[in-house]
Amino acid sequence: MTELTRWTAAALAQAIHTREVTAVAVTRAHLDRIAAVDGPVHAFLHVDAGGALAAAARVDAALDDDEAPASPLAGVPLALKDVFTTADMPTTCGSRTLRGWQPPYDATVVGRLREAGVVILGKTNMDEFAMGSSTENSGYGPTHNPWDLDRIPGGSGGGASASLAAFEAPLAIGTDTGGSIRQPSSVTGTVGVKPTYGGVSRYGLVAFSSSLDQGGPCARTVLDAALLHEIIGGHDPLDSTSIDAPVPPVAEAARQGSSGDLHGVRVGVVTQFSGEGYQPGVLRAFEAAVEQLTALGAEVVEVSCPSFDYALPAYYLIAPSECSSNLARFDGMRYGLREGDDGSRSAEEVMARTRDAGFGAEVKRRIMIGTYALSSGYYDAYYGQAQKVRTLIRRDFEAAFERVDVLVSPTTPTTAFRIGERVDDPLAMYLADLCTIPANLAGNAALSVPCGLSEEDGMPVGLQVMSPTQADHRGYRLAAAYEAARDAAAGESLINAVPQLEVATR
Repeated sequence: MTELTRWTAAALAQAIHTREVTAVAVTRAHLDRIAAVDGPVHAFLHVDAGGALAAAARVDAALDDDEAPASPLAGVPLALKDVFTTADMPTTCGSRTLRGWQPPYDATVVGRLREAGVVILGKTNMDEFAMGSSTENSGYGPTHNPWDLDRIPGGSGGGASASLAAFEAPLAIGTDTGGSIRQPSSVTGTVGVKPTYGGVSRYGLVAFSSSLDQGGPCARTVLDAALLHEIIGGHDPLDSTSIDAPVPPVAEAARQGSSGDLHGVRVGVVTQFSGEGYQPGVLRAFEAAVEQLTALGAEVVEVSCPSFDYALPAYYLIAPSECSSNLARFDGMRYGLREGDDGSRSAEEVMARTRDAGFGAEVKRRIMIGTYALSSGYYDAYYGQAQKVRTLIRRDFEAAFERVDVLVSPTTPTTAFRIGERVDDPLAMYLADLCTIPANLAGNAALSVPCGLSEEDGMPVGLQVMSPTQADHRGYRLAAAYEAARDAAAGESLINAVPQLEVATR
């Protein structure tokens, strides 16, 4: 691994903008890294080497002409979850039904990255249509966790998180519907942020559950995530759910937090997220992180949010209901896979054959659950009741934030489990998102920052920080303060503990 692939995004940007190194050299180093290690990791579904080098060359040319950098991250490479439309690369959403499909337009997030001079390396693997917690549901095979190649990298955005942990990219973009940024970040020892719902445009994000889906930044440091957040965030008139308000000052908050002073910050520990079902090593790492927050001057209290106990069942009625509607567009008639169209079958038969061949088991399961929940005679009993629970969860957050500035919990109840361990047990798979789902249901901002390794298996553990809507900067400040103290105590960044030699040689 070349030294450049170990640098933070902020450090790479500084070096590129001061001409210490070229954007092309940085991009080439990461492409070489992908070529060396992505075989066993399988983070990427598509690598656009030519497009990436051309984009990097444009950044270098502008800097050579004494133009100001297009953004604080101009020239820095990035891995993009394959759920955002890209006019120059395929967008498959990890599904066989969209194999090879190339959209006619860029998502707003993609357009903003290009305008900012961020270099898109390619598209990363994911659970099909973002439905899963392990990236085992991809139609193109699972991604492997760089910390232990026999374990999952989380999901649905396991490709994005694995690309960071394997040092294939310093930045990534993911999406979070019930934890699909934060849970992979937790189990790979990286940073992942779910912004306030509506804080990042969903235009061009292929929909799974429209009231829950949210794109967000992924990185190896809190500051890197904040810098990326400010590029992709902000109002978009093409997205009717986009918030017409300035992006919270997340980069400033991250820099402020890195000083390590949390005096005056009130932190609530969610009592519902502990106890039975939680791996002891996860709880011990979380408790040590809370002790560190206290040492930094934060006031820590316990906070009860009783409706959180019902978040998981409510989510698995609301999200499948919305997915059963959203995925109706993949019918084999307009684009993507088409099966059985030999001229002798009706359109209905072709649609049925296409959906049967194109969708995987988990997508079919959720479509059927959602269709049933929305059906005549059951709507009020299932979907309607779930929406009432959603309101109660939102009220629990509001009551909690009257007492504290942020809430904290483990990001996920366990460390990364082994590939294949839960594929036949959907409920066990769903429990991986137990702690992350409430923030999606309420629309709050939330992030995951690494908080050490479990003493049981040496795998990463994540600290989740939840903030009020449109107060994303609060989470960044606390996470950056914790990150600085954690690294100071260890003498290096936690991510440096990832067993790189094993990844590169296996």
